[in-house]
Amino acid sequence: MTETVLANATLVLPDEILKGHIAIRDGRIAAIETGAVPAGAVDLGGDHLAPGLIELHTDNLERHIQPRPGVHWPHDAAIVAHDAELAGCGITTVFDAMRVGSIPSRSDYAPYARALASELMAMRGTGALRISHFLHLRAEICSATLLDELAEFGPEDRVGLVSLMDHTPGQRQFRDTAALEKYLSGKVGMSRPEMERYFAELKGLRETYGDAHEAGAVEFARRVGAVLASHDDTTEEQVATSAAHGCRLAEFPTTLEAARACRAQGIMTIMGAPNLIRGKSHSGNVAARDLASEGLLDIISSDYVPSALLPSAALLAQLWDDWPRAIASVTVNPADAAGLADRGRIAVGARADLIRFRLVGGTPVLRETHVQGRRVA
Repeated sequence: MTETVLANATLVLPDEILKGHIAIRDGRIAAIETGAVPAGAVDLGGDHLAPGLIELHTDNLERHIQPRPGVHWPHDAAIVAHDAELAGCGITTVFDAMRVGSIPSRSDYAPYARALASELMAMRGTGALRISHFLHLRAEICSATLLDELAEFGPEDRVGLVSLMDHTPGQRQFRDTAALEKYLSGKVGMSRPEMERYFAELKGLRETYGDAHEAGAVEFARRVGAVLASHDDTTEEQVATSAAHGCRLAEFPTTLEAARACRAQGIMTIMGAPNLIRGKSHSGNVAARDLASEGLLDIISSDYVPSALLPSAALLAQLWDDWPRAIASVTVNPADAAGLADRGRIAVGARADLIRFRLVGGTPVLRETHVQGRRVA
């Protein structure tokens, strides 16, 4: 049995801030104390000690695989770099988001999830990765191949989360098609005539496959035991449909109306850290700060900026004047939403997934990341 004591810490517990120390034995929290510090303890100098951050939705791995348009990086190297980046941001558990459902007319929208997931699992099996990795399959309803791609996955793949994505122009995230036009123009260089043809193709795919794909994705999540999430719900009717499907999470609702409906249905709301920090959505949808002010924000995701997760919690701590509640949005709330009862909180018996940080002028500066009691960053 091995034991480590982290002392002179500002402990961020589920319901309070406490000056004290914790003992770690064999990768788990064995004790939380405020009394005399045992000899040989590690002095944290008053720094904050909080649970490791839990990330439910990030496509950061894709960015490492394709760091620039047309540049394809070796996957093993990309996986290791992605893992190290997240550890360096205080993230100790991640649900790596991978799209399933492809569109034949777009070469940049080809199938990739099954092969990449296998490579990630193989790398994880070698013990080379620093943090815990699960799969988040982003089921693209408006596609041609969704059900075939889902059929390649099974219960053994640790698919923890399935989200229902529908990027048909004119609704949900892209109610304002100008936002989609700007995105496609900037990311893939589509011309106006190409966009017109593409929009027509997407609407045709949704009409042909949409209902079957949606039902198939819901059934797949049930079959593999994954948590089901909606994506970009906009209206009360869409939230009601999500609830009927059994969604426990609503990723990035686009309106205050939808967020209120989620609360009424008992669906947890997740918003993006970039939206929160910037004060607005890049797609022109509801601001995360508005939901936070209304008490409708449960979970923060780093989305496309891993380093934004801890600063977003600090921003919420200022907005709510409540550090435990703010830290919960990036720790225990996502853990509970994903069915991970063994992490996300500083509590006796929990995994010793921990972060140490110091506040410098209100900005959290990460100093250490620990996974099961072992320092990884």
